Amino acid sequence: MFLLSLLIFVPLLFAVVLLFTKESQVKYTALAFSTAEFILSLRLFRDFNPGTADLQLVEKFSWVKSFGINYFVGIDGISFWLVLLTTFLMPITILGSWKAVEKSQKTFYVSLMVMQTTLLGTFLAMDAILFYVFFEAALIPMYFLIGIWGGPRKIYASIKFFIYTMFGSVFMLLAIITLMVMTTTLEGGAMSASFIDFYKLDIPFVGGTLLNSQTLLFFAFCLAFAIKCPMFPVHTWLPDAHTEAPTAGSVILAGVMLKMGTYGFLRLVLPMFPEATAYWAWVLMLLAVIGIIYGALVAMVQPDIKKLVAYSSVSHMGYIVLGLFSLNQFGITGGLYQMLNHGISTGALFLLVGMIYERTHDREISKYGGLAKAAPWFTIIFMIITMSSIAVPMTNGFVGEFLILIGAFGANKIFAGFAVLGVVLGATYMLWMVKRVFFGTYGELVEKYKGKLEITKRECIVMAPLVILVFWMGLLPNHFLDWSKVSLEHLVNSKDKYTLSYSLESEKIENKNLIAFKNKTVK
Repeated sequence: MFLLSLLIFVPLLFAVVLLFTKESQVKYTALAFSTAEFILSLRLFRDFNPGTADLQLVEKFSWVKSFGINYFVGIDGISFWLVLLTTFLMPITILGSWKAVEKSQKTFYVSLMVMQTTLLGTFLAMDAILFYVFFEAALIPMYFLIGIWGGPRKIYASIKFFIYTMFGSVFMLLAIITLMVMTTTLEGGAMSASFIDFYKLDIPFVGGTLLNSQTLLFFAFCLAFAIKCPMFPVHTWLPDAHTEAPTAGSVILAGVMLKMGTYGFLRLVLPMFPEATAYWAWVLMLLAVIGIIYGALVAMVQPDIKKLVAYSSVSHMGYIVLGLFSLNQFGITGGLYQMLNHGISTGALFLLVGMIYERTHDREISKYGGLAKAAPWFTIIFMIITMSSIAVPMTNGFVGEFLILIGAFGANKIFAGFAVLGVVLGATYMLWMVKRVFFGTYGELVEKYKGKLEITKRECIVMAPLVILVFWMGLLPNHFLDWSKVSLEHLVNSKDKYTLSYSLESEKIENKNLIAFKNKTVK
């Protein structure tokens, strides 16, 4: 069974089916399809073995043979939870957008299905060109989600998003081509785009200068992934994209798409350029800390709830990068765990903001007040997600940030100290926003829509899995960490050169036949 290919391309098949579905039935069909995809992904729990760092469930077929480009997909502990996060969030996003989209519903849900294919392809690709294709293809459906169903400045936001990410990806493509040429120096002399072969390359590095192969390649990849994260100072596309995007676009963008950047650091940069990573890690850590503080301070002065959450996302993504470039077990484990936490918590915040916006069509904080009296159940859920976002103990956010701060402290105590300040600032702007929106006297919007603000049964169903995960991941983190532990240990403890092995039954059979043929010819 080609499980990984099914996970990648079944949503694309669903998108085609949706094109021929009646407009009145399309959202129900999309919800059924996305739920079926999530159920299919649960088979990974049965087929994936967390006790090995090897690449598993590998599928490899020749694509462009003359350039060593293959359709090559596989999964390990690094990508395991990101795949499941993608399939988990999609049905929640669709159900959460039930009444938010009125025009061109068919195109909207088709875009979401195509988006799922590109995201899963990015996390599962083990060939650089295949990775690049999926990485770039993800821009297209998100561009349409923002540009068609976005807010008043949607065209500006969508074009800015597209230009920023395309700019960074050009440098990544040049780096990939360079690495492909360099693989001809490996045993066999054939060109290859496989990550496995890239890991084997001995790329020259000279400390103290930018003009050496490993450093130039390191920064080429870093630029592409830093924009996608996004990191300071190439973050400015994100607040505009989030603010103008429809709720579904914001949830997928924050929940999964930003993780393509941090996943790229973990999958490519750290193992492929070990000397350059160790030498230049302080630069990434410094930018991460600046992003943490800057994002928090700018979030604090935002008058718009959604824009506040958008800038909080810039701050939180800084913690992930800080953990990854701490280059120790605690920091990298915390970074990967925080990718999941951010997807759950920030995705949930965007859903909640979208729910209240559907009723009032206004997100200005000063126009709210007293919402806790008008919508007590909505307030309770919002407070739980807020506690997760500011890393209160017993919630998922605490575990991730705690591990990151331990890792950062081991790598650089000064950066760790500023990161702790970011935690305090994060609590400040979130709790201040909660005070103004939910407590005090009724604001004009709450007074006007008083009887329509409480959360509905459908919205409770949307939020229930996210609330459960907030506490499950916070109280029992090993249920999640154990699935990635061996892969991350292998990455951290690779003293000389990171390697990733895999077994492929079809290649074994092909090699046996080739050996038998050669022996027969010799005789």
